[in-house]
Amino acid sequence: MDIALRLNLSDIAWVFITTTLFKQLPMHIYILKRLLALIPTLLGITVLVFFMVHLVPGDPAQIMLGERASAESLAALRRDLGLDQPLHVQFGRYLSDLLQGDLGRSIKSHERVSVELMARFPATMELTFASMIFACILGIGAGVASAVRRGTWWDYIGMTASLAGVSVPIFWLGLLLILALAVSLPLFPVSGRLSSHVFIPTFTGFYLIDSLVAGDLPGFGDALWHLILPGITLGTVPAAVIARMTRSSLLEVLREDYVRTAWAKGLSERVVILRHALKNAFIPVLTVISLQFGYLLGGAVLTESIFAWPGVGRWLLLSVYARDFRAIQGGVLIVATTFVLINLIADLLYAWLDPRIKYGKE
Repeated sequence: MDIALRLNLSDIAWVFITTTLFKQLPMHIYILKRLLALIPTLLGITVLVFFMVHLVPGDPAQIMLGERASAESLAALRRDLGLDQPLHVQFGRYLSDLLQGDLGRSIKSHERVSVELMARFPATMELTFASMIFACILGIGAGVASAVRRGTWWDYIGMTASLAGVSVPIFWLGLLLILALAVSLPLFPVSGRLSSHVFIPTFTGFYLIDSLVAGDLPGFGDALWHLILPGITLGTVPAAVIARMTRSSLLEVLREDYVRTAWAKGLSERVVILRHALKNAFIPVLTVISLQFGYLLGGAVLTESIFAWPGVGRWLLLSVYARDFRAIQGGVLIVATTFVLINLIADLLYAWLDPRIKYGKE
């Protein structure tokens, strides 16, 4: 009897494991296909960036040695950097190093590009996530208010503000915030991630997380204080786009029969909007949010330059000035990889928001 019981339990466990595995298999295949599709995408970006960077006027050796450098010293430096070789030979060497996980060394600092990127990448991602949180809270809130109060002053004010948010250039908004809230009213710092007297032991490179892990609440407050102005500057345009998409999508869902049925049941406005309407209206909004991450990563170049934020964007801009080819190529490749992975995560969230979406068929 014990043997029969053990056999039955093992059969049940095997059936449970196999059914669970095959149930999740379509999603696993989808993720694998998307990850494999990442290879030609990044390869195309690598080829494009490599040749475009070499088309930019300017000689890295001339920039490093100065205008008065002799022809012999310039030729020797170009030879040391491998810049005297044909372009296809340089690309072959770069691609060979890249396949081995080596992004090369910076022409300017002679430091490994991967080391410099990892030192600055957390700062950019912290700014990007903070900006996106601000954009989602403001954009979704304004979009829902405009859709629910359609045709009222709330709607007009919200859509006018979103139109202004899309139209305002980042550099102008950043300078205006600095002038208003850091110079005229010294409420926020002008630049940097921390005050000079504050030290946070780094574990992840994200100062907000590291300060909480260390139990340093004053350090957390100082890091958050420095993040507010650049976060608002970078998140204003995505907030405006998200607000307009939320309003448009929610207005379409509010016309559906199941929403009218929810109203007819006597459910409260909060339950109808948040539980029934907003979740079904969120798929196009999620698409916009994932696409706006690319905008944030690109807009970080201007924002980090204005606020002297020590991230990848400012580092890339300085690398362009110095014609630091390897640094530019490595930085763009990391930003592109991050953007593609974020879009993959957004695609996977679609099935959670709408169970009708399946990954077995595309």
